[in-house]
Amino acid sequence: MDNEAFDRLVDLLDDTMFVVTTQADGEPSGCLVGFATQASIHPQRFLAAISKSNHTCRIAAESEFLAVHVMQRRHVDVARLFGGETGDEVDKFERCSWHTGPEGMPVLDDAPAWFVGRTLERIELGDHVGYLLEPVAGAVGDDSDDLVSSRDVAGLTPGHEA
Repeated sequence: MDNEAFDRLVDLLDDTMFVVTTQADGEPSGCLVGFATQASIHPQRFLAAISKSNHTCRIAAESEFLAVHVMQRRHVDVARLFGGETGDEVDKFERCSWHTGPEGMPVLDDAPAWFVGRTLERIELGDHVGYLLEPVAGAVGDDSDDLVSSRDVAGLTPGHEA
């Protein structure tokens, strides 16, 4: 399959987007993630891939945990903040509501569902690093539908190139 055909196939998908946050040495960081999925049922595992050029990837390399959030469309501005700005230049956490959650991870207040996962393994995935996570804590509200998808952030200029 050539690159163009594969890109067209992937463009047909409308995957849920996630905001992944972390912190190391008191420095919070977060980014918008489109490459993420449940990876096992028993035991529970989740795989989130972060671009190597992303500020969050550098912080996540120093942290044992990540927080993974889903956002509703009514809070697409938060997803756009974490996808369209870079932590190298902007403190994204000054521009949104959040609190310190389990394991010291930054948890976004507007997320209707989130979990904190312990990093079990970091996996080289080309221009991304995959974080295999074991969920350790989280919450799911009653209003966790109508989630931000890839089409909701199409055309977003990323804070970093992939």
